[in-house]
Amino acid sequence: MTTAEERMKILKMIQEGKISADEGAKLLKALSASSDKPKRSDKPNPGGARWLRVRVTDMHKGKAKVNVNLPLKLIDAGLNIAAQFTPDVEFEELGQAVSEAIAEGMTGKIVDVVDAEDGEHIEVFIE
Repeated sequence: MTTAEERMKILKMIQEGKISADEGAKLLKALSASSDKPKRSDKPNPGGARWLRVRVTDMHKGKAKVNVNLPLKLIDAGLNIAAQFTPDVEFEELGQAVSEAIAEGMTGKIVDVVDAEDGEHIEVFIE
């Protein structure tokens, strides 16, 4: 099973009430720790096309609120889109961090923010 499938299965179990949100969060955190560690590449663009993926999940409902997949060439537009959905996140700093990660050839999860007050989990990946 791929990591994306495993995540969706965990979120579905939360939605169906089979596990609590806290249990689901622990499972997702463990899954992320084992498979989404950023990796540095020797080449700036290994394997061809690369994507920026932004996910915002409602932690209370276990449902995706935002799911944006953007070619890295359109990174500025993607950050502007994401900023509309999560205005409390400091996107100037986030944009700089994402740009640096791209320049260094990183892949995997590069941002993982939990906003407990609004019940949102924000993740940014480079694939």
